[in-house]
Amino acid sequence: MSDSQRFPVAAHALAYMAHKGATTPDTAVSSSLLAASMPTNPVVVRRVTAMLARAGLIATRPGASGGCWLLHSPDDIGLDKVLRAVNGCAHLGCPPPGAKGCPVGERIPRAVSAAIKAADQAAAERLAGITVADLLSEPELAAVA
Repeated sequence: MSDSQRFPVAAHALAYMAHKGATTPDTAVSSSLLAASMPTNPVVVRRVTAMLARAGLIATRPGASGGCWLLHSPDDIGLDKVLRAVNGCAHLGCPPPGAKGCPVGERIPRAVSAAIKAADQAAAERLAGITVADLLSEPELAAVA
């Protein structure tokens, strides 16, 4: 899966869990069910849900009766936390090392890195005002935008 798909898959998975009321192991949603909602492969979903679990946003249980569930209220999960969970704006890439002795090559990697960091910060600040609950309520999301 490309880095650029992690955030949309993560946001979709969290919204789906919220919609289904998956807040306990007894109400866990399987990766197959999540994948069918997107649609994508369950392996893609499991990779992203593993990242969300490491970030403490969800819990997971492996196996045939496994699944995932929210650890926080959808109102308390800002999309900035989701972005951080899936490694921020990593899909923007990282600059290659510049050529030694080249006035451009020696400066551009630092400048591009700073630009990517600024984009990541701006995205996080903007997404902090949008929650998973907002994703399920389109008029509210439109008001935030």
